[in-house]
Amino acid sequence: MTRRRLATSAVAVAAAAGVIHRFRADDRAASQRLTATPTQLVPTPNGDIEYITAGTGRPLLVVHGIFGGCHAGLLSFHSLLDDRTVIAPSRFGYLGSPMPADATPARQADAFVALLDHRGVEAVDVIGYSAGSVSVLRLALDHPERVRRLVLMCADLPGPKAVAPPAAAKLVLRSDALLWMAKTFAGPFLPRFIAGVPKNFRIQADDEAMVASIVDSVFPVRAKAAGVVFDAFVSNAAVNDFDLEALTVPTLIVHSRDDTLASFAAAEEAAARIPGAKLVALSSGGHVMLGQRETVSKAVRDFLDSDVQGGEVE
Repeated sequence: MTRRRLATSAVAVAAAAGVIHRFRADDRAASQRLTATPTQLVPTPNGDIEYITAGTGRPLLVVHGIFGGCHAGLLSFHSLLDDRTVIAPSRFGYLGSPMPADATPARQADAFVALLDHRGVEAVDVIGYSAGSVSVLRLALDHPERVRRLVLMCADLPGPKAVAPPAAAKLVLRSDALLWMAKTFAGPFLPRFIAGVPKNFRIQADDEAMVASIVDSVFPVRAKAAGVVFDAFVSNAAVNDFDLEALTVPTLIVHSRDDTLASFAAAEEAAARIPGAKLVALSSGGHVMLGQRETVSKAVRDFLDSDVQGGEVE
């Protein structure tokens, strides 16, 4: 082997070692984030449910989206409604909530009821974000007496679904290494894939930290892989069979017109199908409603604290 080839090989080995070291450091940091805030477990007929709670005041059940977990639920909405007791569970297959062998959105809703019973909560305001909307819809349909009011944020609702080939998708959705490589070396790909940031959307300085935290919160994906795959191939499709016309719980739908991950057209159709539902149509902001924090906070607070009237708010 020539000196040039030896030098090239040495550089390649050093670069690979540097990448591996960086990945392992980021992986350790991600695992440490999960243990920084203590969680609790409650046994239910559907297995243990992990949850986290914070704040004081009227209880608010917050249910996370895909790639989330109880920490994501708490961080997403506690600061929007800081006068509430936020109860944020991890759904089936996420973090400390194991995946039952025959998991369904209905069984997840039953597990929420067991959590509410454990907390001594009769009726609760509920927020479901993205893929978390499926199980809270099931909760409102199957146990309407337990849901005071329902808020669906950039929700997965009945409509066409774009599903990647199962084998390839499951490989990516379960792989910390592949998603970390995308985060580290693929520029804006992962923010668009995970946070639904629209292409060419100019992220303001106030939102940069939020997008970064959302992307970081994906890791370690191995602790959420079962839930992610369940969402992608079972739960998100199950919502198409829900009888939205039978929903009796007062419902608010908040959705960005430029959401790239959940259809705004589906949100409009759902608002028309759910009796008395109110739609807040955000002009922009993508799947995580960038730049819309004040609008969203006011809309949700007004809905939860006042009488419900149907219609659309621009």
